[in-house]
Parts: sequence; structure tokens; C-alpha cells
Amino acid sequence: MTYPTSIGTSDADTISLLGQNLADDLMGKVGFGELAFWLVTHRRPGAGEARVFETVLVALADHGFTPTAIAARMTLLSAPESIQGALAAGLLGGGSRFLGVTEDTGRFLAAVLAETDTDSPDWDSVARQAIVEQRAKGGLIPGLGHPVHKRQDPRTPVIIRIAREEGVYGPHLALFEAIGRVAPEILGRTLPLNGAGVCGAALADLGLPVELLRGFALLARTAGLLGHLAEELRQPIANEIYQSVDRNARYVNP
Repeated sequence: MTYPTSIGTSDADTISLLGQNLADDLMGKVGFGELAFWLVTHRRPGAGEARVFETVLVALADHGFTPTAIAARMTLLSAPESIQGALAAGLLGGGSRFLGVTEDTGRFLAAVLAETDTDSPDWDSVARQAIVEQRAKGGLIPGLGHPVHKRQDPRTPVIIRIAREEGVYGPHLALFEAIGRVAPEILGRTLPLNGAGVCGAALADLGLPVELLRGFALLARTAGLLGHLAEELRQPIANEIYQSVDRNARYVNP
């Protein structure tokens, strides 16, 4: 029995990755973001694709004291010998409210586009129908709204601008922008297009599998979590968080 893979292999003298000699062809010549894209798609991204992809990774790397960052710091407090455990604790918190929105948005847009003639679409009409149908099912519109950025997520226009500059602005971003335009008239309030959502749209326009978009968000946030753990070692706060909760716990008789 054999186990086929096109990712990597090694022998006594060489390491091969994606059909390249790791030491001779990749190390010092390929950036980490470019390699991550290549590993998933089995094609090397163009310069514009790589710029948008790297922009998305930067946009998702950190967003302050989110539950994922707090979980990582608290786990390091409890198990200081386990950096891997602390990182894992933070990554495991990536779900529908934090980080998972990237994939949720990409999946939602892709599903709408699968039923849309994208040759000459009226994006606003497509967006209206998508919102109405989603609300009829009792669902939220992924990528709309942000707990902190109530008027505009500062990441959103930057990613859209760079995608346009690099010629990789596609139907996912076009539909996402249309959703932002028409949502107020349907929902009765204005919600910003959030950064996680626009990242999902941009990644989908790069041709990345929507089933893996959360993975890219987690890849980006790993760097942010590592930064939080480094800061926790330099300037610890996790014990204060623990003590604050412990001292202010109010016992309620069951």
C-alpha cells in the first residue's frame, strides 16, 4: 500500500516540497504567506494575489483582548511549560463570533453566486434577494456588523482597494459590497461590512477553497496569539484576570 502526497517528502540528502528542492529553490526565495497559498492551491500565486493574501493575513493577525487572546494567556498561566497548549487554546476559540466569520462569509457569498448569472449581474438586486432569503430562514448575514467598529471597520476599504489595484477584485467582493449598500433599506439600520467578512470575500476571489477559509484566519491569528504570549511573559496580566474573577465571584445557591 502507498500513501500519495504532493506536499513534501525527504530522503537522506534532500527535502522536497511542492515539487521544489526546499533548500535550493524555496528557502530565502519564497515568503511564508506565498508558501501557505502555494501549499493549499498547488500553484504559486501571482504578485497581486500574494499582496492581497498577505494583506488579509495582516488584517486578521490580532484584534486586541479578544476571547481567543485571553484564553491563550490564561492557559499559559495555568501551564507555563506548554506554549503549544496556550496557542491551541486560543485557536480553539475561533468560531462563529471570532475568526470564523471569514469562512462563514465566504461560504454564504459562494452559495449565492452558485445560483447567480455572473456574466452581467445587477449586484444590488442579487444582494437584496440574498438578504431577504437569509432572513426568511432566520439567519444572520455573515460579515455585517462589528462589536467595536460601529460605523466602519477600517480594514474593509483597504482590502477592497488593494484587490482592485491588483486586479483580483471579483464577484465575491462585488456581492459583499452590494450587501453593504442595500442592507440598510432591508434591515432598517446601517451595519458596517466587517474586516473578517471582507477577508473571506477576498480570499474566495483568490480561488481559495471556502471550506478552508477559517484555516487562513487561524493561520493569521497564530502570529497574534504568539505575540500575546510573548507579551504575557514580559508583562503578565493573566493572574490579575484570574484574581479579579475569583474575588468577584458571587455564589448563587442552586
